[in-house]
Amino acid sequence: MNSKVKFNLSILGIFVFSLGIRFWNLSQFNTLVFDEVYYAKYGNEYLIGKEFFQSHPPLSQYLIAISIWIGSHFPADPETINNLTGSLRSTFSYRWLNALTGSFIPLIIGGIAYQLTQRKTVFLITTFLASLDGLFLVESRYALNNIYLILFGLSGQLFFLLALQKNQKLNWLLLSGVCFGLAANIKWNGLGFLLGIFIFIGIAWLIKLFNQEQSKDHLWTKATNLRLEEIFIALIVFPLVTYSLLWIPHLFVNHQYNFWQVHQEIWLFHQRIKGNQSDVHPYCSPWYSWLVMGRPVAYYFERVGDKIYDVHAMGNPFLWWFSTGAILVVFSRLFNRKERVISAYLICNYIANLLPWLKISRCTFLYHYMAAYSFTLIALAWLLADGLESSSPIYKNCSRSLIILVIFAFIHWLPIYLGIPLSVRDYYLRMIFPNWI
Repeated sequence: MNSKVKFNLSILGIFVFSLGIRFWNLSQFNTLVFDEVYYAKYGNEYLIGKEFFQSHPPLSQYLIAISIWIGSHFPADPETINNLTGSLRSTFSYRWLNALTGSFIPLIIGGIAYQLTQRKTVFLITTFLASLDGLFLVESRYALNNIYLILFGLSGQLFFLLALQKNQKLNWLLLSGVCFGLAANIKWNGLGFLLGIFIFIGIAWLIKLFNQEQSKDHLWTKATNLRLEEIFIALIVFPLVTYSLLWIPHLFVNHQYNFWQVHQEIWLFHQRIKGNQSDVHPYCSPWYSWLVMGRPVAYYFERVGDKIYDVHAMGNPFLWWFSTGAILVVFSRLFNRKERVISAYLICNYIANLLPWLKISRCTFLYHYMAAYSFTLIALAWLLADGLESSSPIYKNCSRSLIILVIFAFIHWLPIYLGIPLSVRDYYLRMIFPNWI
């Protein structure tokens, strides 16, 4: 079997694993889990034409509405049907599209890693690590909006990098702009992905102004080769038009506010959610706690006899901590000329998706870190690939050991990602810190 076949089979295997684990027992918990009380309900209200106010742009609810409409045409176990959305719907109907789209997240993150490094090893490790993350998994299994934010934001990043690498760069750049508009229409913080691109282009121009020698194949050189009109049309006009047009269906259904008024109301809504303390919401967490996963979010908890059913929105702990360490190491690689461009790209996008949260006074949650966290996974995979390909047995064995540890951690915490019943003792074995409960 040649290397190309092995590579393709590896990609297929990771995707099938991601798909299978997201769809496993997807219909369980015949209720609305966490913010499904909003998003699944809003999706159904689009279908029945009922007016409502929502605190985010409408695209994720459109997608959930599509999921419900398609899913309602398939037979369902009566035990999985409820009327909590306002109509009789199966739990599968409002969850399956999240599970499907979430299965592509590891491949998209891996695609970004490959475009940055042009190394298949980095691609495979990134994809594999992302498939072993708990937060991406949990967010993919319920009718929530965060997975769509990541899907469109990372797709925009991937298309931008393809625009720098391919001949028909304008087409890829326009696709990138559309995806950034889609991400912003999930949540406004989706603009962090676009901000990271602008920061990277800005630094590229600063490097050029200081006349530092660059290869013609250098990502910075390619970024400065983008014409100003291309950047304006593809990365400003297209995202803005895409974002605005997506409001039209919502405004047809909801007549209470016009386009400008609904934005004012959303802004005022978030301004009213002041404070990041437990008296606002028991799972509020400040931005700096996200780096160590200080306060995961319990999405579902039920005790039946001596068994506990729990779904925790939390990452794979060891993968999370190693990834935070990796992005710090990548900062030091800025001083290495050969590694500077990749390091700068990862850091620009990490900072763009994290630092804006420093000024946010409302209650925030661990899942707000998902965008920034995506780039720490690439950083970790990059370091691990260097270790595995190193001539040093120490680095090679350390990389192997870390990957094995991440695999075992995923298996250990899997019951609280999938809601598999645990004994009280086994539950507390996984809640190793009081703040995790």
